[in-house]
Amino acid sequence: MTERAPTSLLAAAGLIAGFGVAVGTGSRPLGGVVLAAFGLTCVYFWLERDGAGTALRLTIVGVVAFALSHALGAVIGAWPSVLLVSAITAWLCWRWSDARWLGRSHTVA
Repeated sequence: MTERAPTSLLAAAGLIAGFGVAVGTGSRPLGGVVLAAFGLTCVYFWLERDGAGTALRLTIVGVVAFALSHALGAVIGAWPSVLLVSAITAWLCWRWSDARWLGRSHTVA
């Protein structure tokens, strides 16, 4: 089951949904809960199928994306920033994890 989970989509959806919930409800903590739920789900899949090294690397990507979206939001706007970091996060998740398990070959750089 874990080898077919598209964590690239889960990670991007978590960043977008977390921000959307925070904006929509006015509750940043609730947005954080949504983001954490998606993030922890991704970590579970990475640990199960890719090991601790990949899980750590992609967790760092997610945390950096979250932080970067705040800084970048001041420059390009909140939603464009969230969408940009979500796309980059999804690409890295695909490259370092999903491609191997969803039938695409790749080289880990």
